[in-house]
Amino acid sequence: MKKLDILYEDENILVVNKPSHMLTIRDNSNATTIYEMAREYVKKKHKSNKIFIVHRLDKDTSGVLLFAKKEKIKKELQSNWNDYTIREYIAILEGNLDKNQGIIKQYLHEDKTNMVYVTNNKNDHYAQTEYEVIKKTKKMTVVRVWIKTGKKNQIRVAFSSLGHPIIGDKKYKSTLNPLKRLCLHAYKLKVIIENKEYVFIANVPKEFNHLLKINM
Repeated sequence: MKKLDILYEDENILVVNKPSHMLTIRDNSNATTIYEMAREYVKKKHKSNKIFIVHRLDKDTSGVLLFAKKEKIKKELQSNWNDYTIREYIAILEGNLDKNQGIIKQYLHEDKTNMVYVTNNKNDHYAQTEYEVIKKTKKMTVVRVWIKTGKKNQIRVAFSSLGHPIIGDKKYKSTLNPLKRLCLHAYKLKVIIENKEYVFIANVPKEFNHLLKINM
C-alpha cells in the first residue's frame, strides 16, 4: 500500500494529497481507497481513532482532500461546504480557449450510465464553474478553476461542453492522453473550521509541467 502524502494534521482534520487513479471511497471494485489508507493511518496511532469523509475527488483527479477526525466537524463542514470553502483546481485542456476568463453556468443531469451532461431543465443540478487562463501552448490551455458548486464531474463537463475537454478525459471526449491520467488537480482548498481559516495547497504534479514544456 502506498504511503499517505499528508499535507496537514491536527486533532480535528487530516488533509492529504490524493494521487490520481485512486478512489476516495470504495465502489463495487476491490481497489484500495484513500479513505481506507487514512483510516488505517489514524488507527495505528490509537485503535479507537476515527476518520470521516467530508468531500470527494473523482478517481482520476489528484490533489487536496480533507477528512474529519470528529463527527461534529464532518457534519458542520458538509452542512456548510459551499459557504465555508473556496476550491481551486488546475486543469490542462485540449486546444486554446477563446476567452481568457469566464464563468460557466449550467444545469447538469446524470443518466443511468453515470454520464453527466448539460441540460436545459432547471430542476436538475445547478453548477457554476469560474476559470482563468494562466498559460497557453500550441495545442493546450492551462486554466485555474474555481467551483461554487460541487457537482459530480462538474469541471470535466464544463470544459467539454466548450469543445475543450480536459486532457486524458476520454469519458468527456478528450482525444489525447499523454500522461495516462486526467489532467485535473485539486490545487488549493481554503476552508473555515470552528471560525478559523485554513489554506491547504498540493503542488501541481511534476508531469503537468513536463507535458507543457514539450508542447510549447
